[in-house]
Amino acid sequence: MTKIAFIGAGSTVFMKNLIGDALLRPALSDAHIALMDIDAARLEESALVARKLVTSLGAGARVTATTDRSKALEGADFVIVAFQIGGYKPCTVTDFEIPKAYGLRQTIADTLGVGGIMRGLRTVPHLWALAQDMRTLCPDAVMLNYVNPMAINTWALTARYPDVKQVGLCHSVQGTAYELARDLGRDVVDLRYRVAGINHMAFFLSLEAREGACWRDLYPALREGYRAGRIPLESHWNPRCPNLVRYEVMEHFGYFVTESSEHFAEYVPWFIKSHRPDLIAQFRIPLDEYPTRCEEQIAAWTTQAEALKSAPRIEHTPSNEYAATIMDAIITGTPAVIYGNVANRGYIPQLPEGAAVEVPTLVDATGLQPTVVPDLPPHLIALMRTNLNVQDLTVQALLTENREHIYHAAQLDPHTAAELDLRQTRALVDDLLAAHGDWLPAWCNPRKAA
Repeated sequence: MTKIAFIGAGSTVFMKNLIGDALLRPALSDAHIALMDIDAARLEESALVARKLVTSLGAGARVTATTDRSKALEGADFVIVAFQIGGYKPCTVTDFEIPKAYGLRQTIADTLGVGGIMRGLRTVPHLWALAQDMRTLCPDAVMLNYVNPMAINTWALTARYPDVKQVGLCHSVQGTAYELARDLGRDVVDLRYRVAGINHMAFFLSLEAREGACWRDLYPALREGYRAGRIPLESHWNPRCPNLVRYEVMEHFGYFVTESSEHFAEYVPWFIKSHRPDLIAQFRIPLDEYPTRCEEQIAAWTTQAEALKSAPRIEHTPSNEYAATIMDAIITGTPAVIYGNVANRGYIPQLPEGAAVEVPTLVDATGLQPTVVPDLPPHLIALMRTNLNVQDLTVQALLTENREHIYHAAQLDPHTAAELDLRQTRALVDDLLAAHGDWLPAWCNPRKAA
């Protein structure tokens, strides 16, 4: 029997989506699903929903629930990871409120910038502990990692635990394909595309649609439609933030980026400036978007979870997440192609060895086989390097326990550097380290490290 360990299963709705996808696959429908979370009450809710989902779909899966990570991992074939260290409160609130006092505004703060750096510092040690347990309890398992900051986490995981099979998963590539199809008035199944880069900063290198026996380049229609005002700029992900930033970047860099406008605006120095409120208004950038979204999602998820618990049966529509596709391909040997975040072993030759890159990845019975993408344009590589600098220094700080590299990472962050000077950035990092306290490794805290 295939065993799927789900670490961080207290997010009931997300768990329902991934496990529901798996149960629809004949090769996975009788799996042992081992749910694990540190919150016993939320874990029990998720277990109730998972068991009801099994019954509703007529599957033969067995569901267990435990707060003991070792029990969940023992003998697992796949390990899905979906936790958030420190949660929305207190840690995400801290990541927004302290920078705001310095005049540094953010939108999402989970990938790059001072918010992304802090999230990486508090998350990676827990991923390392999980990987260490996997070495002992399920050495052949594949980790399917959904935890942000994806690039920092993937880089740090593979740097310290290169023998642990793992892939970082995001829905930005397939989600953006859906949006582009909508913008062009086409069905997404008719598109063919090729994407590569780093997580949240990968680009559609080609975008085509079949016409008769040929494939037609859709970029001319995309550019012309945007300039003529025919493109519906509403975001699939967030109605508060239309796709103005992404189309503006396409106008100047020639390619469409995979991540949403509110995300991308804080990875670069051009859009969020305290002395240019006109830019924030022009590109309709929702500052403090993630706290707003968290409040909305907490309310929505609570309502959804209650509805799922009380419903006599649970219907499931397949999501666009990759987890079930990967597990099915490995078990059955039926090939599938996904976009995965993996350590760069020459897959994008222009980027540093070991960095986390997002590339097309073949999955079959032999596992994950990333594709080499050697032809990324130099200006896209240059843009990615500005983000890789921050990721690299954060990973180096974690690997060497060198607190100075935390300051260096923040000082080289494109958005932070556009707003704050070197001394302001150092003071901001000090305040964040002190505020996060025990959520961070002891070496991050000057008083404890001393």
